[in-house]
Amino acid sequence: MTAMTSPISPVPGVGTATLKLVDRSAGSPTGAWRPGDDPGHRRFLEIGDLPLDSGEILPETHLAFETWGQLTPARDNAVLVLHALTGDSHVTGDAGPGHPTAGWWDTLVGPGRAIDTDRYFVVAANILGGCQGSTGPSSTAPDGRPWGSRFPWLTTRDAVRAESRLADALGIDAFHLVIGASLGGHRALEWGVMNPERVRNLALVATGASTTADQLAWCHLQELAIVGDPYFLDGDYYNHVVGPVRGLGLARAIAHTTYRSAGELDTRFGRAHQGQEDPAVGGRYQIESYLDHHAGKLLARFDANTYLIVNHSMMVHDVGAGRGGIEAALGTVTARTLVVDVDSDRLFLPAQAEELAHGIPDTRRATIHSLHGHDGFLIEADQMDAALRGFLAEDEPGR
Repeated sequence: MTAMTSPISPVPGVGTATLKLVDRSAGSPTGAWRPGDDPGHRRFLEIGDLPLDSGEILPETHLAFETWGQLTPARDNAVLVLHALTGDSHVTGDAGPGHPTAGWWDTLVGPGRAIDTDRYFVVAANILGGCQGSTGPSSTAPDGRPWGSRFPWLTTRDAVRAESRLADALGIDAFHLVIGASLGGHRALEWGVMNPERVRNLALVATGASTTADQLAWCHLQELAIVGDPYFLDGDYYNHVVGPVRGLGLARAIAHTTYRSAGELDTRFGRAHQGQEDPAVGGRYQIESYLDHHAGKLLARFDANTYLIVNHSMMVHDVGAGRGGIEAALGTVTARTLVVDVDSDRLFLPAQAEELAHGIPDTRRATIHSLHGHDGFLIEADQMDAALRGFLAEDEPGR
């Protein structure tokens, strides 16, 4: 990653959350998992030196991952679940040592769920470049120093190559299902294109074939928020007491706004004041407090450099690049595919789902009806369960 310099004018802060974030960061400039921390349910795999699309080699690469269930003797019941921008390998399970939050898709993955861990062998990895155990900018480089600004830029395809090595190590020749939502859907789609023989069924949720100009604009603002933090230090902040918490919090607040619909925010908050605060004299509206809260939550478990690296991989995502265009690339997918959109999503528009459904040969469609916008795929548990359960019932392992 080429060192990124800060703009001349700092990016504005995130209200009272800024003070809380600075206090919380004392003694730790990052929320990344570090060796010596409790691993929780994580396991770690060394996948060796990894060639990247940039032409660089990422040496001594590791992936952190978790598994649930048992692989059948026929090895035909494996499911790969791919997380979004700030997710991790902890798809399902309680919060506890090593896992500050409960599983992010507990409603879909677990005993008796649509992805039933009593029937399927479920695999989830922290993305390459991540900060929850996989090799990323906060990891120690071979020279004994944190990678920091020296970490190379990554693409969606780089992440899939790393995940393919994990599948090899687990003895999985082909996945019964690969599923991803949002940025995880980018990786799921690339799995279907790069490894068609290894994907029997594919579920693409609230995602797209390439990143749109509107999405690029939102991603760019998040980048500016981070590199504009005076504690960013061009990405080499790991040996300092305070990291770029202000910028990372602001990036999260910007992103979170795109994850919810305008209708939900108006219905839920309107112009209500936060408690006894008066916006006329510097107090906050409830919506400001809400965004401050979500900005603060991320700091305990995330890293600013990882945010930049993974955000960049979203920006350069284009399944058609080098393959004759999007239509040609989608036509190579051989998996039975479920394409799911959220009708109120303002980040990944329904038209992007239609493009996927039109281009992939064997496709089913489902639409989540929700007031909540992009996050509807997480919130509307019953609708997601029904869509995926019906899709999987058409092709059960062993058939």
